Amino acid sequence: MEVAVRRISVDEYYKMAEVGILKPDERVELIAGEIVQMSPIGIRHMNCVNRFNKRLTKLVPDEFIVSIQNPIRLSENDEPQPDIVIARRVEDDEPFRPKDIILVIEVAETTYDYDRNVKVPRYADEGIPEVWLVNLPEEAIESFTNPINGVYTEVREYRIGEKIRPALLPSVAVDVSDMLKG
Repeated sequence: MEVAVRRISVDEYYKMAEVGILKPDERVELIAGEIVQMSPIGIRHMNCVNRFNKRLTKLVPDEFIVSIQNPIRLSENDEPQPDIVIARRVEDDEPFRPKDIILVIEVAETTYDYDRNVKVPRYADEGIPEVWLVNLPEEAIESFTNPINGVYTEVREYRIGEKIRPALLPSVAVDVSDMLKG
């Protein structure tokens, strides 16, 4: 017998926070209608995000914004909180949606498998043009581009000593060594 699963919507998710079911300091995100507890942020993870933020904020043109650990509305049942997003600016009362996003960066210290096998495919499903998955233990950045029918068709790994550039912002070059080693 197959068990029916009831997924919740983004609106229900926010209502749960509003009435106190989800606490204000609780680190959770909504993935495919399920509330997922996020891992604590380690020092290495924090420093990597900070380095990306500092570098990208200097390089990204003014018509875009670098958003750090804020939610993006992928669908009615998906609102992840990626580590970094480069997006077109939106109105103050609007969330970031897939059409606004240029690049998502997920930094993984202990969550690599989950990020690669659950979150990256969700981004592909919604047509996010590019995702970088920073694999801190392996000192590498994987670039996922060209989503077709919910699958990234191009995957490339960048290592220490190489530069990585967003496909839609090729003037923004980031040195992998600087991001991973400080």
